[in-house]
Amino acid sequence: MKKIYPILSLITLFFLTLTPAFAQFPMAGVPTTAIQGPKGNVKITGILIDSTSLKAVEYASIALYKLSNGQAVDGTVSDEKGKFSFSKIEAGEYKVLISFLGYQTKTIDKLNWTKGQEFDLGTIKLNPVVKNLDEVTITGTTDLIEEKVDRLVYNAEKDITAKGGDATDVLRKVPMLTVDLDGNVSLRGSQNIKVLINNKPSTIMASSVADAMKQIPADQIKTVEVITSPSAKYDAEGSAGIINITTKKNSLQGVNLNVDGGVGNRGSILSLNGNYRKGKAGFTLGGFGRANYNTVTKTKLDQSSTRQGVSTLVRQTGDGYSDGLFGQYNLGFDYDLAKNQSITAGAKYGVRNMNFQQDFLTQLFSDGQLISSSTRGVQSKNPSGTLDVNLDYVHTYKPQQEWSISTLYSRNDLNNNFDANLLDGNGNLSSRQRNVNDNLNQEFTVQTDYQTPIKRNQMLEFGGKGIFRQVDSDYRFLISGPSGEFDTDFNQPAGTLTYHQNIAAGYTSYTYTTKKRYTFKGGLRYEHTMIDASTREGGVIGIGDYGILVPSFNASKTFKGTTVKLAYNRRIQRPGLQQLNPNFNSANAQNIIVGNPELLPELTNNYELTLSKTIKKTFVTSSFFVRTTNNAILQVTKPSDTLAGAVITTYENIGKQQTYGSNIFSNVALTSKINIGIFLNVLYANLDGQITNADGILENSTNAGFNISGGMFGQAQFKKGWGVQAFGFLQGSQVQLQGRQGGFGFYTVGVKKEFKDKKASIGLAAENFLGDRFNIHTELNSPQFNQVNDVYLYNRGFRMTFTYKIGKMSAMEMPRKKGKSVNNDDIKTDGQNSGGGVPGGGQQNRQ
Repeated sequence: MKKIYPILSLITLFFLTLTPAFAQFPMAGVPTTAIQGPKGNVKITGILIDSTSLKAVEYASIALYKLSNGQAVDGTVSDEKGKFSFSKIEAGEYKVLISFLGYQTKTIDKLNWTKGQEFDLGTIKLNPVVKNLDEVTITGTTDLIEEKVDRLVYNAEKDITAKGGDATDVLRKVPMLTVDLDGNVSLRGSQNIKVLINNKPSTIMASSVADAMKQIPADQIKTVEVITSPSAKYDAEGSAGIINITTKKNSLQGVNLNVDGGVGNRGSILSLNGNYRKGKAGFTLGGFGRANYNTVTKTKLDQSSTRQGVSTLVRQTGDGYSDGLFGQYNLGFDYDLAKNQSITAGAKYGVRNMNFQQDFLTQLFSDGQLISSSTRGVQSKNPSGTLDVNLDYVHTYKPQQEWSISTLYSRNDLNNNFDANLLDGNGNLSSRQRNVNDNLNQEFTVQTDYQTPIKRNQMLEFGGKGIFRQVDSDYRFLISGPSGEFDTDFNQPAGTLTYHQNIAAGYTSYTYTTKKRYTFKGGLRYEHTMIDASTREGGVIGIGDYGILVPSFNASKTFKGTTVKLAYNRRIQRPGLQQLNPNFNSANAQNIIVGNPELLPELTNNYELTLSKTIKKTFVTSSFFVRTTNNAILQVTKPSDTLAGAVITTYENIGKQQTYGSNIFSNVALTSKINIGIFLNVLYANLDGQITNADGILENSTNAGFNISGGMFGQAQFKKGWGVQAFGFLQGSQVQLQGRQGGFGFYTVGVKKEFKDKKASIGLAAENFLGDRFNIHTELNSPQFNQVNDVYLYNRGFRMTFTYKIGKMSAMEMPRKKGKSVNNDDIKTDGQNSGGGVPGGGQQNRQ
């Protein structure tokens, strides 16, 4: 408990210093490109009101243009009374452009002012934009992929082929991301990422990102944002960067209900989402369920090892089948306390029930002679339940000047259990084994943020945050004869892990734009981590407290249509739940996986250069990056010292990892309705460090090589609501510390038909339909063992999807205040299925 006090003191100190901060930095406009206003003596004033309600319109943008050359001379925003003014304007002929979300843009043309004149534009009425969803026809389109100042955005709501799938189907189409056939996500070749949902963390990600993505329906995803150089405002976690998944929201007045579903040969899904909004209050209620089935996996393993002068060879074949049920249910509420104050609250509950059935035939050879043959039938059950509850408050003082406080409680109950039937060479049941592993991950977070512009070209941000996290793991083995009750197996490991991790953080960030449109953003973040960890059998784990100062810097400039961006940031990667979990996962007794509770965090420095340019209808962006990591957390495999022929995979801080790479993306708009794109990822990885071998001796381990991946996509919109989309992706083999993991391919084609008023649609999609399976071929080696592993995944799929919208919403689209939320990006995941990886014990991506 005593380690909580420093965090509470930091947060208390922040609140004590917050009040004078508000007075110190008054609002002075939106920090955009610096405009050097003309030096004259003309003054212009005016008042903006709503033409329907006759109330003042605050925060509207007013721009002043010179008619002679069309150049913007000055800009401002209206205050809480709708008033605005310009001063020190030169005499001449001008026009005024007024715009604001939810209103029609208004232009006042041919305004001629003489020297020394004070001109009052009077009361200007703005007409609201009224949308009737049963009658509106949308003609504009959003690019499938957008490049923004600090991130790449994939507009998933434009994705036809992902409907009826889950988040995995969306992420694999995002440039810079790689998603393997198990759903493990990598950014620029690294699985050291943080995934957020609507800028919020969740303990659902703590055990496995791959499994978490299966709980998010593709139909509810609006955008996927890839942030490779996060500012100081973000948590320092995530060596490679941050992925933020934004779900669809409705801010219109009225009631609506969306029904989405899909049926296929490998899965089915049904989703219901409702919204109700009236006046200042809004409610959301939704849920979805998904069933996976017909997932077949076959494996082939050849594994040799040498221990104490004896050579052992294992040959194993496996047949696997898996099915699962996933669900997520959410309730949300938001309310405007006043014009400039709002609260949001929400609760989300998710369930995941995965079942793996695996049958292994194992032959054991010693010095070339067959000494045993056995069959092992394993049923793995991995149920989990997650709960997220948040409450957030935002106070907006003026445009871009706001203070927020956010809280989040998150909980994940996860079980990694399996039952194994052991058969002898004659096929008779000889014994039964059971592994019980109960995990609980809880965290509570409170954070506060403040931002304010300084003049028109500067922005200051600062804030504080506290995270209180606890991980508990209890594991044991039971054994039984062919018949009878299970008893404790004292020959197998058992124990508990209690892991308390508290983090206190504070940050400041400053943005400055020069008169020549150079933009610089720099920041500092300090995080202090306090750890109290112990095991039942070993007592206290000696991991000391540590602090880290995390700088970040971004600069950008546009030269003749070409945007250049430079970035540097330092990141930290703390070990995640599955990497710490000391349970011996021996579902495949020849390929055992165990965590390491003594892992230290890894530290990474990122350097990046990005060039972007639009040439007529073609957009091209290319980035070049360098990533250096110390204390890199990687998987390490070594022979078992107790089980003949078996290997054990664990996690270690191996040393240094250096990555040099480039990402290239191009999008071509052939017409206003048809576009195609291509992307290529090339990186060179160099891994160098020391690992502890099976004899407890440190030995050097190095490996290096290229990782190459790329893909293409195309989409077309036709008359009468028809649309077509196609996507293809290839991943080459990837460098691992002890070998290389094989590559794979993925492709999909879909067609969609929207019916009148876009209230209903139906679609068909097919994936990997030209072949019946993919083979991932992995080779690992060290002085003590060699392993060749082939995993055959049968993932040919077909599905039909449908959407139906209920409810007629005809109301004014009023602008909603931007909500704030807790944003934890600070836990490393193993990138694996929590059930122990690929059914059949296949090894996963280790980089």
